[in-house]
Amino acid sequence: MFHKEGYPSIVISTFLFAALLWISTAITHPILQYVPALVGAFIWILVLQFFRNPKRVASHQSAIIAAPADGKVVQIKKVSEDEFFGDERLLVSIFMSPLNVHVTRYPCDGEVVYSQYHSGKYLVAWHPKSSTLNERTTVVIRHQTGQEVLYRQIAGALARRIVNYAKKGDTARQGSDAGFIKFGSRIDIFLPLNAHIKVNEGQVVKGLITPIAELG
Repeated sequence: MFHKEGYPSIVISTFLFAALLWISTAITHPILQYVPALVGAFIWILVLQFFRNPKRVASHQSAIIAAPADGKVVQIKKVSEDEFFGDERLLVSIFMSPLNVHVTRYPCDGEVVYSQYHSGKYLVAWHPKSSTLNERTTVVIRHQTGQEVLYRQIAGALARRIVNYAKKGDTARQGSDAGFIKFGSRIDIFLPLNAHIKVNEGQVVKGLITPIAELG
């Protein structure tokens, strides 16, 4: 299954693959004739794996905040979140490499109470100021307990297209499609200070499958 954001790229890469296969048939050299086909196959497979969107099912308790994306936890710390909350929150940062699934999933059930796009720079995703200086979107979900969870899609040096489907007033369903980031980047999750963190720095997580935290 592939994400709809990848359909144009998949079509283009398929035509490119077909064209390179045709070129291969016109080359008579016993070794060089395979080069165009191999290049086309490599590009086609790379595009298909990048836009894959595996169907996932998980049964979490309502207080569980699930990973919004695949990747590696690179940072867990207490920080000041100034865009929406204006106070201290627990931050969990997940870095996505170009090989990860790039679908953004809602981390919990609730109501979308804030959704904002910010233009910005394209610093490398692990830069300490990328969360506030890079192109990004910020989404806040009000959980049924009344607590609010914020996640932020952050563009990187390569990831220059962020897609965010969340709109204020929408109903968020844990694990459902909330957006897409092309070519790797980072997602930050800001949690209440009384949340119990269930992951460690360096841990590899899967969107929806891995519990990130439990609300207190």
